[in-house]
Amino acid sequence: MRAVTAILSLQLLGNALLSDAFAPARPRPGALHRTAPLTLPPSSSLLRMVDGGIADSAAAAWSSYNAALESDPLLVKSVTAGVILGAADFAGQALERKQKESAGVETGDVDLARAARFAFFGLVLQAPWNHFYYLMLDGALPPTEEPWTATTGIKVVIDQFVQAPVFTVLIFLFLGLLEGKTVEAVQTQLEADYKDTMVANWKLWVPATVVNIAFVPPILRVLYLNSVFFFWSIFLSLKLNKDEEVSQ
Repeated sequence: MRAVTAILSLQLLGNALLSDAFAPARPRPGALHRTAPLTLPPSSSLLRMVDGGIADSAAAAWSSYNAALESDPLLVKSVTAGVILGAADFAGQALERKQKESAGVETGDVDLARAARFAFFGLVLQAPWNHFYYLMLDGALPPTEEPWTATTGIKVVIDQFVQAPVFTVLIFLFLGLLEGKTVEAVQTQLEADYKDTMVANWKLWVPATVVNIAFVPPILRVLYLNSVFFFWSIFLSLKLNKDEEVSQ
């Protein structure tokens, strides 16, 4: 009887061992489960996806801007000019602070009122002036298909040697009055700075105006002007601030 019992016990033990050997592996207690590694697309594909998304967003924004420009051109041009010229003054102030720091001069806080004056100037004077000015200019001398024509040359001469001198006086007057200067003070500033300002104006704006009239579609001319005016406003901002320091 004992022999039979031993044989049965060995058989049961063998069956248990065989079942464990061929059973699927189970994780040990406390062991971490391993998951299949996450497969990512190549880095070049990711870059293409990001670039494609940025390009699509930029294209959609540009389409929306053009649609708004067609439906309400004066408002869109004015708001755009206000934003660009306000940003230009902030850039001018940043350059001014760096110049002072390099010279060991103490710098103050950002002059928000000064930036607001330039933004207001772009909103109510710069963009509306150029909007109606180009409507009149193109009405008197319609744009030509070819860029290099006598009409283009005549328009550049009118723009830079008739319109620009008048508008530059308006810039000095408008910003000076906003700053709280008297008409006499503005006149004194014009006598001191007008000639130098006009020479600098022609160095920048003659070639810029050639490009604008010859190649830029009429609907986008004020936007182009605003982009160039960003850098011109930095020059004006630094020059006006320099004059203020000298007077102080």
